[in-house]
Amino acid sequence: IDREVSQEHGAEYGKVVASMLAFARFSTSGQIFVELVKEDQAVIDYNEVKRRWFERVGEIPGMKQLAFENVGGGFGGGPAISIRLIGANLDMVARAANELEERIKQYEGVYDVRNSFERGRDEIRLNIKPEAEALGLTLQDLASQVRAGFYGTEVQRVQRGQDEVKVMVRFPEDERDSVGYLDNMRIRTPSGGRVPFYTVAEVEITQAPPFLRRFDRERSVRVSAEVDTDRYEPQKILGDILKKELPEILAQFPGVRHRLSGASQLASEVLVDLAKGAALALFLIYALMAVPLRSYSQPLIIMSVIPFGAIGALIGHLIIGEPVSMTSFFGIIALSGVVVNDSLILVDFVNKERASGLPLIQAVRDGARTRFRPIILTSMTTFLGLAPITIFETSLQAQAVIPMAASLAFGIVFATVITLLLIPSLYMILDDMKKARQRFLKRIFGQHEPRTKHPHPGAVQRDSSAPTTEHQ
Repeated sequence: IDREVSQEHGAEYGKVVASMLAFARFSTSGQIFVELVKEDQAVIDYNEVKRRWFERVGEIPGMKQLAFENVGGGFGGGPAISIRLIGANLDMVARAANELEERIKQYEGVYDVRNSFERGRDEIRLNIKPEAEALGLTLQDLASQVRAGFYGTEVQRVQRGQDEVKVMVRFPEDERDSVGYLDNMRIRTPSGGRVPFYTVAEVEITQAPPFLRRFDRERSVRVSAEVDTDRYEPQKILGDILKKELPEILAQFPGVRHRLSGASQLASEVLVDLAKGAALALFLIYALMAVPLRSYSQPLIIMSVIPFGAIGALIGHLIIGEPVSMTSFFGIIALSGVVVNDSLILVDFVNKERASGLPLIQAVRDGARTRFRPIILTSMTTFLGLAPITIFETSLQAQAVIPMAASLAFGIVFATVITLLLIPSLYMILDDMKKARQRFLKRIFGQHEPRTKHPHPGAVQRDSSAPTTEHQ
């Protein structure tokens, strides 16, 4: 990979890998440590190196586990997709994990799919029979005698120079190299008698995992995978798995449930916190505008541009080819407090014009015409200020803030166009709705609503001598 990428950029090597170390920890396992070049000099990032490396290695026959880990820290909380399956029956959990692993492999852009369940080595399990209990034998007595015969019992230690040699008593080697010799073994009973092994116990060959993982005191298996984030959205794939694949799998294996873990759990928790924070921010924006405007409806008109700003932010990501990420949502939340500025100054200007005595249609026209230039200039200067980061910046250090800057820049531009077209129309629609409500109340109750001093909600007189109008 290093040679290939380096040759693409006019060098023989050194554009990806700075150093490398390989060693074998045991006879059946090994590790390779690769130090990548510094971020400001890197041509491709860590995720791209990992994806290419995984594709080059492929499937190795006889390999139990092939893992790629980022030991250098940085952003992220593990694999892009991580699902934990939990249940009391380990066999059911393992089968469900295998089924989920196969289904995840079918998705495009997914690689390095891992299943934490390992069958491990074969083990011999002794099951005691009722006849043994009648003779006074326990499972512990049975196990200790089998261990003494096949593994041995230490009876003495002999000092030879600086070494200490253990003397073990056990069966001859040719009588303990097969499980079949268990049937010929004689088990001593508490009364002093001897009985054949097969009359008091039976042998079961099982597979035991090398270690057990538990969650809420139940067995758990984790299935994880990486996603090519340059072309695919991890949260979209995860959502599809949770909605389509997991319900079918859990229906096949009763007693098994799922829980997100790692980066998937972190992303889910962050999204919930973002939703709560966004709701609080919208409420505070509404309250801050409702008090000075003295109206419950006009703040809704002003805030109506927020959804259009979010749409513009998503369109901006599509234009520059940037995938939507968590920092994109941070930018959209920040955008909600910025895009209302243009709407606010437009509505405030119309309110003042109506308070001076101008008719509704004339006040709306004057407001749109007078505030057109300040609104356009404010939005364009903001967009141009963010453009160097959003469009022209290519360094790895800026990759974390580009989605946020894109949300702000393109959201403001899109919301500005909507503001100049939508806000005047909504203002007039709101006035028509108030008149219709007054006519409805007059028809129902046969009387007018109490006359108000100001002709519209939120209007504030400039002074006591300013002309005022009263209408129903």
